[in-house]
Amino acid sequence: MKILKTIAYVFLVQMLSAALFVIPAAAKTFVFISCAQDGEIAKMEMNLDTGDLTLLGKTKAGKVVMPMAVSPDRRYLYAAIRSVPYLYATYAIDSTKGDLILLSTSPSPDNMVYISTDKTGRFLLGASYAGHKISVNPIGDRGIVQANPIQVMTTGRNAHSILSDPSNRFVYVPNLGVDQIMQLVFDEKRGILTPNNPPTVKLKADAGPRHIAFSPNFRFFYVVSELDGMVRAFTFDSATGLLKEFQSISAVPKNSTLLPGKIAPPLGGPQAQLGSQAEQDKPRIQAADIHITPDGKFLYTSERTGSTLAAFAVDSATGMLKYINSYDTEKQPRGFNIDPRGNFLLACGELSDQCLVHRINRQTGELQPLKRYPVGKDPNWIEIVDFQ
Repeated sequence: MKILKTIAYVFLVQMLSAALFVIPAAAKTFVFISCAQDGEIAKMEMNLDTGDLTLLGKTKAGKVVMPMAVSPDRRYLYAAIRSVPYLYATYAIDSTKGDLILLSTSPSPDNMVYISTDKTGRFLLGASYAGHKISVNPIGDRGIVQANPIQVMTTGRNAHSILSDPSNRFVYVPNLGVDQIMQLVFDEKRGILTPNNPPTVKLKADAGPRHIAFSPNFRFFYVVSELDGMVRAFTFDSATGLLKEFQSISAVPKNSTLLPGKIAPPLGGPQAQLGSQAEQDKPRIQAADIHITPDGKFLYTSERTGSTLAAFAVDSATGMLKYINSYDTEKQPRGFNIDPRGNFLLACGELSDQCLVHRINRQTGELQPLKRYPVGKDPNWIEIVDFQ
């Protein structure tokens, strides 16, 4: 009996030691910012109490590195390289130091403007604005994006983002150039997309739907429209995957003189023809990104021409948005993100090469600028990975 107790004790100690070994002694939160013109990803550590950022270094990625995505288990970061040859890069994330370890690069199906993983982490979804297509690539056991896509699907003009719903049964793709959102059914076993019925939701002409977000209670769906600067709210039917619009509200400051935007040309393509030089010189709306706080109380969008962030209060029961205010931020804020506790909003400026940390007032949703950090040339995408 004494021997059995000793063996059991030793076994228990070994199990506890193993558990302690895999849990970092001081878990950390890391911020990764892709800097397109440097071809690098800036790595920063974030203090979740103060919002302070500490630059840890930079990882070479490739010219015009832009969209990124993190695997559901937080072990891998994926980045799309938007210069020829178009690539997907797979990095392992060091949970103790924030290092990015390059595991592989593989051809991407096109010039991808947006990437995301499905909820299982077994597939990488991509949207090509210039190529008017979406794709599904398998992700292998070691987290590596495989070279051969399972599916490449032609879309309406200018696919601008792609995201699966919380149940992983449906996928949505805004097509900026034809003012619609594709509604797709997703087979998570095979990684196959098929059109839902109906296959699209039409928006107002010249809206230009761009980026999308789900409410944390999974009842509502929001899209920011690049050209008219509106946020459109939809009910989300979790049984059918169908969307129904119920509100449209402006994300442009009330005193703004910006005119409705025009469809932007593909990266490296010819400039859009806007008529006379005087007409071309008029400042125009360029709404960009959208995020909602983890508690679902506040929603934010960015507008690049005026370099502002718009804040909205969210009614959790109805999904209705109420405009709070617009706040100055970094110059040309293409991308921003919210920390996992919902206390800070980080916005990067493509033309300022800086990242600005804003404090979120948890009662009112108002934003307070705290501190700016240099990150690199043309910062455009932010991923926050929390190991705490």
